[in-house]
Amino acid sequence: MWKKYILAQSLDEAVQALTREGESARIIAGGTDLILEIERGVRQGIDTIVDITRIPGLDRIHEDQAGVIHIGPLVTHNHVVASPLIREKAYALLQACWEVGSPQIRNRGTVAGNLVTASPANDTISPLMALDAKLRLVSSQGERVVSLGDFYTGVRKTVMAADEIIADIFFKAPEPHQHSYFIKTALRRAQAISVINVSMLLSVTDGQVTKAQITLGAAAPTIIHAQEGEAYLEGKHLGVDVIAQAAELVAQTARPISDVRGSADYRAYMMGVIAKRALIAIYEGVDKSQIPAEPVLLMGSGMQVASSKLPWTGEEIHTWINGKAYQFTSGFDKTLLNLIRDEAGLTGTKEGCAEGECGACTVFLDGRAVMSCLVPAPRAHGAEIVTIEGLPEGEELHPVQDAFIEYGAVQCGFCTPGFVMSAAKLLEERQTPTQAEIRQAITGNLCRCTGYYKIIEAIERASQVQAADARD
Repeated sequence: MWKKYILAQSLDEAVQALTREGESARIIAGGTDLILEIERGVRQGIDTIVDITRIPGLDRIHEDQAGVIHIGPLVTHNHVVASPLIREKAYALLQACWEVGSPQIRNRGTVAGNLVTASPANDTISPLMALDAKLRLVSSQGERVVSLGDFYTGVRKTVMAADEIIADIFFKAPEPHQHSYFIKTALRRAQAISVINVSMLLSVTDGQVTKAQITLGAAAPTIIHAQEGEAYLEGKHLGVDVIAQAAELVAQTARPISDVRGSADYRAYMMGVIAKRALIAIYEGVDKSQIPAEPVLLMGSGMQVASSKLPWTGEEIHTWINGKAYQFTSGFDKTLLNLIRDEAGLTGTKEGCAEGECGACTVFLDGRAVMSCLVPAPRAHGAEIVTIEGLPEGEELHPVQDAFIEYGAVQCGFCTPGFVMSAAKLLEERQTPTQAEIRQAITGNLCRCTGYYKIIEAIERASQVQAADARD
């Protein structure tokens, strides 16, 4: 898919590589969009990939002394979901990140990458625009700051030059009297792109709206403000009639298209519906418990960037799979899934869809559960990988594997390795997960035999065994 792969060790090195390679180079952080775009020909002429995932310090979320919240370019959606700071002060962004893909996708996909992909249906753009976020772009020529509202020029088009990198996403932390909310309509409950979405940031003093920021996703070629709705709300006290009129004005702002996921008329109508729901949620007091305080992440010990001490020469992928060292001199242009199967000969990990939808290819990469079909093979350099073959201890199966056999959770068996990997990582995070947590953990895994009941029962049984072993 690519001819040259660069594992940058610093932001300066990445910038220099972009400058040197020009239009043929692209930055990769999560890669959950980029790999598919390259495979499908959406991004053509890409010969060089510049991987920044080994650069330390770029996965931080913090608030500075001036009350500005900063999100680094390697901050994943799950980093946001796990952030107490974002939960407290920018809840709409946390909601949006929670709605992105599955745990495996959220463990790789970055907020910065979501912005750069520039699809009007991407979930994190509208809340960040409502929060008046800005981007610090760096290149060999220096750096500049661009408002997110000025960043987009069309569908999948931005003002970024070929040699620029997003080095920081930042916005003023909302005050206690400011309330944010994100809501979307999609075709299913998980792993679904927005048909439409709405984000709001309302400043409310003594029940009166003093300022309103309402942004709409998948309603136009770029994320737009519902300006008439914003203007109408300012100076009003929220109530049934005001909310109904504001929602109608929001719906009138939308200029959606018709496609396979919904007609323009449906989108415009539903924009008013979900805008009303968001306004009611703010009016009644945002219930932050709708997203668990300790959400299922499937990140294990992989919360921070795992740095590699092995220099990258481009001539060898030196990695550890299931505790065994491997040196590969081929497979550089493959995905991690194909490296594992073709080069390492470990065929337990399956390819179901090759686009991050089914979860059959789930493995652990530096402690995180990921879709290996969306990870470039060279990212394995210096990394620790665990596949389904690495779960048993000697001749003894993992408790999840035993339970799948005991409860008949294996049907055709093709999806089973992915389910087992997700369940095993869940049990690292939760000794006795609730059924809701189990369901959340496997939202990225599809069983085409529709056998979810037995799978859930098996995971519950494995957790009971694990808890009993811990007591003994």
